[in-house]
Amino acid sequence: MFYLILGLPWLVVVTRFLSVLPWLLSTKILIASILLVASQHLVINRMSSGSIFAPEYPRPLIILFNLLFGATVLLAIFQIVLDVASLVIMLSIGSFPTVPLEIRYAIGTAALVLSASGVIHAVRVPPVKNVEIRISGLPTEFDGYRLLQLTDLHLSRLFPEWWARAVVARSNALDVDLVAITGDFIDGGLEKRRKDVAPLAELRARDGVYAIPGNHEYFFGYDAWMEHDASLGIRMLTNAHAVIERDDAQLVIAGVTDHAAVGSKFPAPDIAKALKGAPDGTPVILLDHQPRMARQRAKARIALQLSGHTHGGMVIGLDRLVARANDGFVSGWYNVDGMQLYVNNGTALWPGFALRLGRPSELTVFTLRAEP
Repeated sequence: MFYLILGLPWLVVVTRFLSVLPWLLSTKILIASILLVASQHLVINRMSSGSIFAPEYPRPLIILFNLLFGATVLLAIFQIVLDVASLVIMLSIGSFPTVPLEIRYAIGTAALVLSASGVIHAVRVPPVKNVEIRISGLPTEFDGYRLLQLTDLHLSRLFPEWWARAVVARSNALDVDLVAITGDFIDGGLEKRRKDVAPLAELRARDGVYAIPGNHEYFFGYDAWMEHDASLGIRMLTNAHAVIERDDAQLVIAGVTDHAAVGSKFPAPDIAKALKGAPDGTPVILLDHQPRMARQRAKARIALQLSGHTHGGMVIGLDRLVARANDGFVSGWYNVDGMQLYVNNGTALWPGFALRLGRPSELTVFTLRAEP
């Protein structure tokens, strides 16, 4: 059923767009066949690697599939809008209007250009985004403290070793106090992704690199990935915390496991365990991959929660649907019952829908400021 749904935009494009163009039948059949294959690229992912999340074929082909699939979806939307407009006109003139070919060519070109732009913005090394956060009770020693959040790296054939190395180089150039990685390091098993994650061992920050798992870690061998990530010099905060010190002042960095662990053999997220033994009255920054539990986290008197998972919704309009699946939280800053929440658009995103329109990727640097 899932794959059938993915084919619906293709069906709209073939029956309402391609079929009425004055082209050779052989040409239309060829284009329809190519778009059909692209619409089912997740099936190809499963066939090539056993998972829809980890295509194991060349990067240019992954990009091409995403380009064509994105163009098909956008063109289907444009065609539906065109048909609705034609129906409205029909009510006033009494017959279905003839749509000029120029309009059809225009919406086809627009869909292709927008899809190409979306893919380019999805696969690039992200730009730096600076965010200033005021935290009540932050010791003056931490005023100006700079924290870099990386999230949803999805290292894979689409985001390979050279891309990871470029992200690390840009991150290190920022010279931050701490790096926090909020899950979804990879798409693929350890043996296939070992080289792709290797550059993360070069991440540098004065107070170290801390991380939590995302839901994708559970798809590809959770235990193996937790052990390997730790071997890269990354401190995994799986229902645990660390205390950062500046002279006599303290700041707590805590992390929980992902919501995907609930009901599995792996440790479920446990905020009480994560904060057990944390110094009283010290501001807490919580790393939680999915933002959906933010209202519950606020009850634990968290100062700031950093999340990812949503990829910012990827496309304006689609972000509203993504928000509904995450308790309304999809992109940017929120005040949740007194707790500050930042939902990161992501450093990358999963290879199955590599498209960004209006929801850019980001390397997010938070500068902490003491609330007067």
